[in-house]
Amino acid sequence: MALALDLSGRVVLVTGGTRGIGLGITGSFVSAGATVVTCSRSEVEPVDGTAHVVCDVRDPDAVGAMVDEVVGAHGPLDVLVNNAGGAPSTEAATASPRFHDKIVGLNLLSPLLVSQAANAVMQGQPGGGSIVNISSISAHRPAPTIAAYAAAKAGLDSLTRSLAMEWGPKVRVNAIDVGLCRTEQTDDHYGDDARVAAIERTIPLGRMATPHEVGNVAVFLSSDLASYVSGARVACDGGGEPPVFLHVT
Repeated sequence: MALALDLSGRVVLVTGGTRGIGLGITGSFVSAGATVVTCSRSEVEPVDGTAHVVCDVRDPDAVGAMVDEVVGAHGPLDVLVNNAGGAPSTEAATASPRFHDKIVGLNLLSPLLVSQAANAVMQGQPGGGSIVNISSISAHRPAPTIAAYAAAKAGLDSLTRSLAMEWGPKVRVNAIDVGLCRTEQTDDHYGDDARVAAIERTIPLGRMATPHEVGNVAVFLSSDLASYVSGARVACDGGGEPPVFLHVT
């Protein structure tokens, strides 16, 4: 049974919304009828049906200008999806302090910065607004070679609960803990088709997510169907990861 959510008239800002999981999120909101604005650090061709703004989400002045531009062009800002983030694999023992600072800044402090700017607008709107933080299952399990990233995502989940309490009732804040997801970078992260298939056999639903499926969760959390959902951490991980001992035995 298909359930279509109608977000016609809603204005949505998706950071990092032009590739990977962000592209799937953008597509889901466009399919729901929303007006979508994406942002990235460089100029790119806008996704069909969207507008695009160049913004380094680590720069407070750039973030303020971006939110002002969205509001000036479209009126309200109903939904913010903090998707921009990520990290290359590296050993924690040898990574430089500057590297860790940049990873934590991008994955934790930047969502807070953009959320502050969005909240300032949403609090003055009759309908308030919704913020969705794209987090990771890495936040709640050991994550060798991406330790700083995982710690930042754990902080993002904590931040989600705190902001939901501070900014309610006008603004709802939720997080999606994303599991393994197929994107254009899947081969770089996980290897060839045989290796990906072996990994997928460990997932209860038997496959990785698609970016669009993550986007559908974001659309739900931003819709009126989730009007009483705030401070939640929603797992989008296909059922989770089985304990290692099951494979050993």
